Amino acid sequence: MTWRLLHDLVPERHYGARDVLCHPVRPRTLPDLVAGAAEDEAVVCGPERLRYGDLRRRAAAAAAALAARGVVKGDRVACLLGNRTEFVVLMLAAAHLGAVLVPLGTRLRSAEIAYMLDDSGAKLVAAETAFAASLPAGAPPVLLVEEGALASAETPPPATPSGEEEPATILYTSGTTGRPKGAVLTPLGIVHSAMNFRLCAGLGRGDRAILSVPATHVTGLVAILWTTLGAGGCVILTPGFKAAEFLPLAAAERMTYTVMVPAQYALCLMQPDFARHDLSAWRVGCYGGAPMPEATIAALAEHLPDLVVMNAYGATETTSPTTIMPPGMGARRPDSVGRVVPGGVVRVVDESGREVAPGEPGELWIAGAMVVPGYWKNEAATAASFEDGFWKSGDIGSVDAEGFVRVFDRKKDMINRAGYKVYPAEVENVLSHHPAVAESAVIGRPDPVLGERVHAFVHPKAPVAAEELRAFCAARLADYKVPETIELMPEPLPRNANGKLQKQVLRERVR
Repeated sequence: MTWRLLHDLVPERHYGARDVLCHPVRPRTLPDLVAGAAEDEAVVCGPERLRYGDLRRRAAAAAAALAARGVVKGDRVACLLGNRTEFVVLMLAAAHLGAVLVPLGTRLRSAEIAYMLDDSGAKLVAAETAFAASLPAGAPPVLLVEEGALASAETPPPATPSGEEEPATILYTSGTTGRPKGAVLTPLGIVHSAMNFRLCAGLGRGDRAILSVPATHVTGLVAILWTTLGAGGCVILTPGFKAAEFLPLAAAERMTYTVMVPAQYALCLMQPDFARHDLSAWRVGCYGGAPMPEATIAALAEHLPDLVVMNAYGATETTSPTTIMPPGMGARRPDSVGRVVPGGVVRVVDESGREVAPGEPGELWIAGAMVVPGYWKNEAATAASFEDGFWKSGDIGSVDAEGFVRVFDRKKDMINRAGYKVYPAEVENVLSHHPAVAESAVIGRPDPVLGERVHAFVHPKAPVAAEELRAFCAARLADYKVPETIELMPEPLPRNANGKLQKQVLRERVR
């Protein structure tokens, strides 16, 4: 199955020497991407409901307020905000001025924030009072949104939006080693990602998406906010994810679309009153960030037969989606993350950088209009991570002859047991089918003889013995893939604010 496009893609040259395929008919600026009519509902946040006309007026007032504080095109404006209306307003106000938005995760510590503010050269920070205490001494001027800092009666200055190749947003990646790098998102990448999501998921006016992942993450910012506003739909904002609150909200607001991590879907299914909520409007459920256990996919199909579950794979550096599963193909391709989005290219290379045969594993290199030009003021990191227009993802995967992409694991997560390669995701998928397992994480335990041994952390939802789980795996996996040690965890496994499993925390526990 190939994607149905509104127009044929055309070759264009961007960022100096990158030849990429682009949508020829597209918004050229971020303000032009926002498509809703004035009377359409745009944002819902608690009791607050804004139509597009209201949202545009609020954004214009915020642009005037920023301009009054000296913000001009190219200035960096940081925000320390949760999922609330002011985030969307600030996002659009910055786009109007051509300022560069620098979202800061609300769970970051003062030292982390200090580094990002200094590295980006932020001119000011829009913050919630609840998070302002995390700001370091010597931070730029702070605008507290509860005090009306984003409101002004002045006429906003003329729009000076960022050009397609100019910085629009800096998102700092959460690497496990070294300082975070600021990925530079441009209108070119954001527009193409939003258009690709719309095309692949069939989104349009009338669609309603719940934002339950952080707006400061590329999924929340691009896959939900810019995508839904670009489709003329409505975004329902929630401060965070709690399955017991998500389900009644989804039913009441007639949610049609969202993007979540697999753990969130699993938590919804575990709610004892799941079947009592009217989720009949929910037609597209995208997921990413981790493989979806086959047991979860099967349960969703049983309880929500009309829901199209679509795997999506991407990263901050690819402005969100690189691949999306074509509708209706997920059940037939449960081990795949879908096909490459329109205009995207995935190359699979070996350790010497040579492209491998279809179906063979290697590192995934990604190119396309959605790939960022590089990292903010970090030429060394850009040179190390980008080559010939391709971003080196660090993920091990394959592409078969029909174009379906598989992602086995992070290159750094692969376990080498006496020369045998073990992909943790494969073992975790098997464990997910055991009825007593809520979630699991598999890592390599250092061993002086074999190099690494397979170790599993399991958070059970019912009493179970480690030996029972080992026997379950042994019946379904090669002997060298079976966890030799299993630690049963009474609490859920550690995750970051984006819902991604923090395997580094578990590695430190083992070591």
